[in-house]
Amino acid sequence: MPHSRALPKLSPVTARADSSPPPAIVRIALVEDHAPTREIFAEWIAGTPGFELIAQYPDGEAALAGLPQDQPDVTLMDINLPGHSGVECVQRLKPLLPRTQFVMLTVYEDSDHIFQALAAGAAGYLLKQTPHDDLIAAVRDVHTGGSPMSSNIARKVVQRFQHTPATGARVEGLSARESEVLNLLSRGYLYKEIATQLGISQHTVNHYTRRIYEKLHVHSRSQAVACYTHPPSPAKSARSSS
Repeated sequence: MPHSRALPKLSPVTARADSSPPPAIVRIALVEDHAPTREIFAEWIAGTPGFELIAQYPDGEAALAGLPQDQPDVTLMDINLPGHSGVECVQRLKPLLPRTQFVMLTVYEDSDHIFQALAAGAAGYLLKQTPHDDLIAAVRDVHTGGSPMSSNIARKVVQRFQHTPATGARVEGLSARESEVLNLLSRGYLYKEIATQLGISQHTVNHYTRRIYEKLHVHSRSQAVACYTHPPSPAKSARSSS
């Protein structure tokens, strides 16, 4: 008579893992006027597990009207849009959508476009020729607090930072501790990492960050970092105060 074998029991660890809630869906909007490019990016997003493409817009005017109702987690924004530019759209939308992370998708690699976008509130800056896997990774990165940039774009940001005089990099009006926090923010540190680095609580880091935003009259980390790495020249400041 053949021996019967009992089925293995599900271990408690496996049972807990199977019962855990699924990861949150990242809700994404796309603003791109070139239809073939828009279709490619839409296909990439829709075909990625954990992503949901909730809206597509062909121009800035439609995006300005629709995105405040959509409330996406991440918006991929072209810069060169008809009518309102992508930079202008981000500048107007970021105060209305503080939780939305904007990533610029563009063919422009010059420093002016990069810093205009970052100053407007963008959290990332990618070239349109970014490969599929890199784009998907960038969306995940920005959703979890990162600031993704194409490698050559990141190099331009670093070069601009390195060429800024040390005496001019410190934003006037900030306390010593606020300047320390802003310096670490500009280097890509997360709030919990800043807390560890400075020996303070994460709540205190949040408090300093809010004060930095208020003093610099900005609404996002990227805008504050742009002020830090690209301060106005003395001549411009003198003209604006006259």
